[in-house]
Amino acid sequence: MSDTLPFLLTALVMGLVGSGHCLAMCGGLAAAMGLKQTPFRLFLYNVGRIVSYVIAGAIVGAALFSAASLYPSLLIGLRILAGTFMLLIGIYIIGWRQVLVWVERGGAILWRGLQPLARRLPPQRAAHHVFLAGMLWGWLPCGLVYSALAWSAMAAHPMQGAAFMLAFGAGTLPSMFLTGILSHRLQVFLRSYGFRWIAGLFMIGYGILTLGIAVKQLHHFA
Repeated sequence: MSDTLPFLLTALVMGLVGSGHCLAMCGGLAAAMGLKQTPFRLFLYNVGRIVSYVIAGAIVGAALFSAASLYPSLLIGLRILAGTFMLLIGIYIIGWRQVLVWVERGGAILWRGLQPLARRLPPQRAAHHVFLAGMLWGWLPCGLVYSALAWSAMAAHPMQGAAFMLAFGAGTLPSMFLTGILSHRLQVFLRSYGFRWIAGLFMIGYGILTLGIAVKQLHHFA
């Protein structure tokens, strides 16, 4: 993609504004680790989680790389998909969780196979177990993460898909890391009515912009 920097900035912002939902999904585990572990071990857990995001982004990008090379018009379809998911993310963050329930149900199939492994790696063990636990929890069914993956598909390249998910994960890192230390205050702010609406409307606006670009590209091909 020629607009790599805006692409990565979008991922970073998506992680930042969506991090309130990340707290709801797995912040409880992070908060518990903050009470029982050092900040370094909590950091390791979140790095493991982000590594899983990067792997998933690379897989999605690689799966679409050859197809996009053979069919350039496929990129328009991917942009439409990304814009649609951005709209859904915005609605999701505002509070209408049901719009992405079907995505999380699909991810639950994968999670059922990984969950037993996650339970065998409690964060109270060695540091490398904390990292592995983070990697496994990175596959927790989450509409926000799966929507970010759908957006990363627009790159249709393994390296760019991985970079996008790395930027997305970096955006979630501050809140997920600090929630173990400032759990209550941070969660109150990120789940506040005003923050959710500002973040949600930002996502919806960006989704509309993305769809508008895709429509212009469709006219060009036509």
